[in-house]
Amino acid sequence: MASEETPLLATDVVLKHETVYQRFSPARKRFLVAMVSWCGLMPLFVSGTFVPSIPQIAKDLNSTGPIVSLAVSLSVLAASLGGLVGASYSTFYGRRPIYLVGLPLLFIGSMGVASAKAIPALMIWRFIQALGAAPGMSVGAGVIGDIYRLEERGQAMGIYFAACLLGPALAPLAGGIAAHYSSWRVMQFALGGIGLGAFIFMSFFFPETSHPGARGVDKLEGYTHPTWRPVLLNPLSPLWLLRSPNLLAVSASGLFVLLTDYVLLIPLAYTIGVKYNITNEALIGACFIPCGVGNMIGAPLAGRISDRIVVRWREKRGGVWYPEDRLRATLSGALIFVPLSVLISGLLTEYVPGRVGLTLNLVCLFMNGIGVDIVLSPSAAYNVDVMHARSAESMAANTGFRSIMMSVAIAGILPMIETYGVVVTNTCAAILGWIGFGLLWLTIRYGESMRAWVNIGYSTAENN
Repeated sequence: MASEETPLLATDVVLKHETVYQRFSPARKRFLVAMVSWCGLMPLFVSGTFVPSIPQIAKDLNSTGPIVSLAVSLSVLAASLGGLVGASYSTFYGRRPIYLVGLPLLFIGSMGVASAKAIPALMIWRFIQALGAAPGMSVGAGVIGDIYRLEERGQAMGIYFAACLLGPALAPLAGGIAAHYSSWRVMQFALGGIGLGAFIFMSFFFPETSHPGARGVDKLEGYTHPTWRPVLLNPLSPLWLLRSPNLLAVSASGLFVLLTDYVLLIPLAYTIGVKYNITNEALIGACFIPCGVGNMIGAPLAGRISDRIVVRWREKRGGVWYPEDRLRATLSGALIFVPLSVLISGLLTEYVPGRVGLTLNLVCLFMNGIGVDIVLSPSAAYNVDVMHARSAESMAANTGFRSIMMSVAIAGILPMIETYGVVVTNTCAAILGWIGFGLLWLTIRYGESMRAWVNIGYSTAENN
């Protein structure tokens, strides 16, 4: 188990392990990050392009906004299941096969959504679409862990998340433009085409990145590479990693922080849009841009800072690696940026009219975007650090838990705003954000003791 008693010494074991990260040149690593970022962008684009189109979809399918928004909850649930399945099988078969299975499902699901004529069909195809896109995030994080050393991992993870989070910046705008000037269906056809392009690209250019001999299939007795042996894995097994109080606390804090993002964005057409008389879907989509830009700035910034914190605190400890040091980079986002942005946005939407209110709301969306990724980027790197051998499963457990909880919470956002108002709803979200800060602080303060409660096979300095 990794603890404060685990020094980073240049032993033969460590030096041998270091050679694993030299399989790819720096340029090749950047190319691999670009490819997995493309796939990691897909699930966020699938969800982001849908939200601004909800009013048009409701009208087109003779339904209501709250009913159509259930498709968002369903896709979040599908993303959870897809991430868990993809991560489990990526640990067994490797990263490459997961992309080659998931991307065709994304293509098929997108074509189905684009052709849907009724709400039930929309729900089914949205589920398949999200299921196929989902492994991109967790498996991509596993790839980062495969190719980058501990001291480089935070920055690489930040760059990966920044690229992925082009989704929140561009997807709503793209979906809004398509809905306003053509049809919401056009965007879904486009997603299918992009997914198909990604499949072709990954088929030709993406190698297997899992560490040699580390895959489950490599350990099967009598296995030879020309032989494919089917296995049945429990897709929910990664969730068992959450019996670790450390991973559970970090996952729960991420849930509370990310919920503030959804509280701001999911009902945007019915809050900011109604308050400031914005009916153009393209303009509604443009209102998402500040949050996405904040994501893009916050993720690489937090990743770089977390790497520096790991190195600096390791030196302070005389060469001893304490994994929870990386989480120190999350505290400003969890304490200040996230809860205050959602709280102030609610007050502005309720009480400040005109351009001043709209402009300040956009500033709040930008600050929330920065804050969310100041928390999520180092948290993702921490998950990979402490469970390096099962990095994709650790990420899937984290995102899967969040997604399952989020799918329930999202369904209640619009009804809560309609019943209690935007101020009460946003205040509740801010309080949950501060609870997330408390969980992170406790994990940093008592991380070693918490890891001692349940040993789930934590990584050590020698095998990280």
